[in-house]
Amino acid sequence: MQKFNDFLLLIDSYIGSGAWFVYLLLGVGVFFTIYLGFPQLRYVRYAIKIVMGKFDREDDEGDTSHFQALATALSGTVGTGNIAGVAYAVYLGGPAALFWMLVTALIGMTTKFVEVTLSHKYREKAEDGSITGGPMYFMKKRLDIKLPSGKVLKTGGVMAVVFAIATVLSSFGTGNLPQINSISNSINATFGVPHIITGLVLSVLLGIIIIGGIKRIAQVTSKLVPTMAIIYFIGAIAVILYNYENIIPSVVSVFADVFSGSAAKGGFLGASIAFAFNRGVNRGLFSNEAGQGSAPIAHSAARAHEPVSEGLVALLEPFIDTIIICSITGLTLLASGVWTQKHQNHFQRAEMQVLSGVFDDEVPEDRARLSAHVNNENTLPLFTGRLVVEDGHIVSDVSLIHSRSLAEKVIVYSAKKMFSGELEVKNGVVQAAKKIHFEGKSLLHSAPLTTLAFTRSWFGDFGKYIVSIGLLLFAFSTAISWSYYGSRAVIFLVGMKGVKYYRVVYVLGFFVASFTDTTIIWTLSGITIALMTIPNLIGIFVLHREMKEEVNGFWLEYKRRFPDEKLPIFCKVEKKK
Repeated sequence: MQKFNDFLLLIDSYIGSGAWFVYLLLGVGVFFTIYLGFPQLRYVRYAIKIVMGKFDREDDEGDTSHFQALATALSGTVGTGNIAGVAYAVYLGGPAALFWMLVTALIGMTTKFVEVTLSHKYREKAEDGSITGGPMYFMKKRLDIKLPSGKVLKTGGVMAVVFAIATVLSSFGTGNLPQINSISNSINATFGVPHIITGLVLSVLLGIIIIGGIKRIAQVTSKLVPTMAIIYFIGAIAVILYNYENIIPSVVSVFADVFSGSAAKGGFLGASIAFAFNRGVNRGLFSNEAGQGSAPIAHSAARAHEPVSEGLVALLEPFIDTIIICSITGLTLLASGVWTQKHQNHFQRAEMQVLSGVFDDEVPEDRARLSAHVNNENTLPLFTGRLVVEDGHIVSDVSLIHSRSLAEKVIVYSAKKMFSGELEVKNGVVQAAKKIHFEGKSLLHSAPLTTLAFTRSWFGDFGKYIVSIGLLLFAFSTAISWSYYGSRAVIFLVGMKGVKYYRVVYVLGFFVASFTDTTIIWTLSGITIALMTIPNLIGIFVLHREMKEEVNGFWLEYKRRFPDEKLPIFCKVEKKK
């Protein structure tokens, strides 16, 4: 597993975690923000009216209402990214990472507006009469290149196929594997239910729901989304108010560390500006999926005669998902203080390193060297040789890094008994069998960190049940929505005949991931997100002029239908050319 995870990390380092990917994502969003005149600020109140049916016509074609499309898309984005993803970003980059998540969301509001509008415009009807759409359709129809000789290069078709294949992969890497993994981890930690039992029960339920298609999915998600938001909001606010003295310092730390990097604090060894920026943007995308091209698939099914109207509905998603829900999660983590504290932990091999020499993170010099090591700035020598263990305690002159922190009070077990003997270590990696496991104190991340934060309120230990229930609803609804995204991509690639096989594999993957290593799943999700996002961003950028024409046409019709209503500030109504 360690070698496989290292291989995935190598791939991810060139795409999703590469600096160029972050700049592409933000660059396209910033371009459209300026090009369209900051629609995320000027169009919000109109978007709310459209969700409430303001712009509807009786003959609008589609399978879902605006609200159901928004709920389905939100259920696809409001998931582990809001609970586990925020905790993972803060764990990696500190408070500064949260700032970049929020910036990504603000810019992402425009990106989602654009991608949904263009996808809705070019949607089609599937063989069964249902509406199907997504970026692959505008790519296929609009992105071919016509040469001066008259010959047409099928570049759009190639991009569409790449995007559709990436969507199928991402349905597992984003909507399937991380969701059930976080659910099973949380349920196991809270209620002691074995991972495999949780996976089995939810896999059966998932299969029953997704067989019903988009109409049943929309019915389920439109009820789940409001319920899960209310439950989660109550628990988070309780933590924040309980730790009221930390509210202002926490908010200040989010902005104070932006251009200096998050300083070391407690067990947290600090993070550079670049690291916080990259992780914050990356986790921001994982949370709201702006630019990824997933939400347009859900919105394409909405009843609407004008694509821009549905784009405006989608504009609300990053605001709700990241600016509201992720901010609440982030403030909960910071105010509770759990993100800097070491806690009893069962060590995962993929997150563990054995260093040569003994270090103490309370000694300034050692702390600086450890910080440089975990941030890949100046690595320390890794241990190779025989690790001597007596009655569970390591007696060799080594130090253990786990979860980017110096591990303390480490005990080595063989099955359930304290281990005595020697373990082979190569380049900091323990080569022992699976029955050998390590426990001790280190930083937590992902869902366990958020779960712990929710216990720091008047609810006490009951707070962890709020996270477990919230995570169950959040993540399960995400898995439901992503099964729809993947099935639409399969229809584009091979037709309706492939959907039933896809659903079977999707449910089986959901089950297997309930007891699979967490770190590998997070790494895989980063890769699949990038493979889906890159062609989508290129596509919407190429069609920027068409997007602007669509916006002008929308406001022209809006003014005609509602002559007494004021248009957004600086909005010029121009006829389409």
